[in-house]
Amino acid sequence: MSKLSWKHLRDSQLFWPVVALALIMLFNLIFIPDFFTLEIKDGHLFGSMVDVINRGAPLMLLAIGMTMVIATAGVDLSVGAVMAISAGAAAVLINPALGKTLIGSDKLVEDITATPLWVVILVALAVATLCGVWNGLLVSRANIQPMVATLVLMVAGRGIAQLITNGQIITVYYSPYFFIGNGYLLGLPFTLFIVLGVFLFAWLMTRRTAIGLFVESVGINASSSFFSGINEKNIKLMAYTFCGFCAGIAGLIVSSNVKSADANNIGLFSELDAILAVVIGGTLMSGGRFSLMASIVGALIIQATTTTMYALGVPAMAASAIKAMVVLIVILLYSEQFKDVLGSVIERKGVQPS
Repeated sequence: MSKLSWKHLRDSQLFWPVVALALIMLFNLIFIPDFFTLEIKDGHLFGSMVDVINRGAPLMLLAIGMTMVIATAGVDLSVGAVMAISAGAAAVLINPALGKTLIGSDKLVEDITATPLWVVILVALAVATLCGVWNGLLVSRANIQPMVATLVLMVAGRGIAQLITNGQIITVYYSPYFFIGNGYLLGLPFTLFIVLGVFLFAWLMTRRTAIGLFVESVGINASSSFFSGINEKNIKLMAYTFCGFCAGIAGLIVSSNVKSADANNIGLFSELDAILAVVIGGTLMSGGRFSLMASIVGALIIQATTTTMYALGVPAMAASAIKAMVVLIVILLYSEQFKDVLGSVIERKGVQPS
């Protein structure tokens, strides 16, 4: 490896998240050999690796949307609440009885809905997208600090979700809706294809059009971008709107997975994990250069750490502390001091420029 290639690797946003994920996988290989065991049951693929992807899908979606926001030097603290709003809207459209069974029985009855599934999905995503528009207007038009602007919906959003569900946990009795979060396609979790579709859309939008360049420009210096002819207000509005849309999809997946909508718990603290995933992916909180793929790897790191702790039987009380330690280690990998020390070690071992 030459000095030139090492410099290229150390400056790559994707390299360090992949290294961190590989270290976690190596730990699992040594201490939890069954972690990599895959089985096919009823034509579906099962195993811990599949669980990481399936359970991590909502976080990956949040990370994609959050990346766009943070790249504009903003932040969205309301994505968890938007998930709850989206889930609540979908559940109420399916079961307008507000937590009561539709046929006077405690037994779960499937295939009962008050609204067609396509309308449920469309309305839930529209509501979530409107939440993103609200955040974007506060930030771009009202010039409110992103943390304060999105904190409004973070706090009020739970109340809105409670109003939608009438303060109850709404149970869903419609099996086609369950497919969103629990279904399989070609033997793989359907959530994987949802994430792939959103990622491809975001990647094409940011890497095959000028939008990605505009987002990074606004994140680096919004004033200079404005005088360069870029409408920085519309770019910020677009970023927050897309983030709300991603949160809406994540809310549908979670509520579909648990077959209900709990306004108090769906998406709780998800905004913190989403921000961590983006930061682990190398996107600076000050905005600018970003990598959607690195953010997804960051989300996989968080979910893989959580799944590993469950496999080891770590108590739930200690799970957050251990996850914080892992995140801290990953962040330290990004420090210039660590990179300089590692570069010096490589040079001392006789690495010569090509």
